[in-house]
Amino acid sequence: MTATPLSSSQGAGRAGDKIFSGAALTAGCLILAVLFGVALFLVVQAIPALTAPAAEIQGGEGFFAYIWPIVIGTLIAATIALVIATPIAIGVALFISHFAPRGLASGLGYVVDLLAAIPSVIYGAWGAAFLAKEISPAYNWLAENMGWLPIFQGPASATGKTILTAGIVLSVMVLPIITSLSREIFLQTPKLHEEAALALGATRWEMIKMSVLPFARPGIISAVMLGLGRALGETMAVALVLSSGALTASLITSGNQTIAAEIALNFPEASGLKVSTLIAAGLVLFVITLGVNMIARWIITRHKEFSGAN
Repeated sequence: MTATPLSSSQGAGRAGDKIFSGAALTAGCLILAVLFGVALFLVVQAIPALTAPAAEIQGGEGFFAYIWPIVIGTLIAATIALVIATPIAIGVALFISHFAPRGLASGLGYVVDLLAAIPSVIYGAWGAAFLAKEISPAYNWLAENMGWLPIFQGPASATGKTILTAGIVLSVMVLPIITSLSREIFLQTPKLHEEAALALGATRWEMIKMSVLPFARPGIISAVMLGLGRALGETMAVALVLSSGALTASLITSGNQTIAAEIALNFPEASGLKVSTLIAAGLVLFVITLGVNMIARWIITRHKEFSGAN
């Protein structure tokens, strides 16, 4: 008895499902294998620095005394970037998705996407050659009028190459990432939810507050965490903009350093134990990034049932 065309198509469909399922499983396992390989390499190469006598590590007080200040500097720069970029990015995304005319929204979307394609060294050169010099008078004003706050305590840097300048440059760099992802999430809000809110008498802002933002909350968190990942690992822009130095609470004086910039500036001339020390610093950054993503996933899972995403 010969097979009918229907049964043949069903057999081909089942074969396609198996191939696709196997390819997806292979891709997932490959990602985990690569991640495990990177982690294993970092751990093995970092062991000499983690077990070396304290006097042999830069600073003479051990690895953790060496890494702690630059971890704090990394978190400060990334926090500044997110504090500045997140509200602006969400506002721009809402304007593009719900307020701007169709033609203007399309053009703005293209511009935002193009910003993400600019190399980081260009942002760093702009920050070092233009922004630092132009913002230096503002730092002097902050030191004179708000110096009673530790974060604005003077004397202000004469060159403007401070951790605050680095944070501002990082905020410009992560802005298109958060904006693009948030815009796409806002556009996926069910139209019936928006129309129902408007039909009940809500203003456009009330509709956004009640329908769009709750639906998009997990997506916004994911976008912010993706931007945080870039801010934590950014290298060249920070290396060009920041005059590195000892850890300080002031954001407008010279000093502070980030892990990525520390590795980039010292790795070319490093040898022996210094290489292991820098790789151990990379391991710390790897753990921080992994921890941030795990926290973000926990937040998304916790709030998923309160959004329209499910």
